[in-house]
Amino acid sequence: MSIQDCYRRVYAFCKPLVRLLYPFRAYGTENIPEGRAVLCPLHSNLTDPFIVAVAMGDRHTCHPLAKDDTRQIPILGWIMEKIGCIFVRRGESDIDAYKSCIRVLKNDEKLLAFPEGTRVHGDTVLEPKTGVIRMAAKTHSPIIPVYLPRDKKFFRKIDVVFGEPYYIENAGHDDYERLARELMDRIWALKR
Repeated sequence: MSIQDCYRRVYAFCKPLVRLLYPFRAYGTENIPEGRAVLCPLHSNLTDPFIVAVAMGDRHTCHPLAKDDTRQIPILGWIMEKIGCIFVRRGESDIDAYKSCIRVLKNDEKLLAFPEGTRVHGDTVLEPKTGVIRMAAKTHSPIIPVYLPRDKKFFRKIDVVFGEPYYIENAGHDDYERLARELMDRIWALKR
């Protein structure tokens, strides 16, 4: 069974559950292009990739990034591998994960990456990582900022907002940190 087939089956299973636990309104889904893109939401909960994937709709598939430890969770780790999740060893330069991300984008597929690199709660501010900027620039992929509230409660309505795609043009190494902060500004600007 292909990654896309597994993804669609998991999507069909998760959709009613996600909609029940986190009833959401999705805005800006027309901003999600066909082909390659790097989707960049806020991240505060293990369910965030599922919420974003369901909000995208079933015509889009994506490869979420997840910390390598997640692979060890029984059943969930196996499912994540089958749907094309890319596992990242945090705290080190994971060249294999980086190459996998580049390959996904060059194959005109979507990547779901959290710019802060970890779950962040409340009003905590972390310096965003530059990886998504580097990957988007290297593959000339559009970045889609995605607003997803950090404080989510079961059975309470939330908004998932997909911003307009934009490209990183002519960026050098010295620009990456500034561009990562600009991405975070674009995400927060989508808050309703």
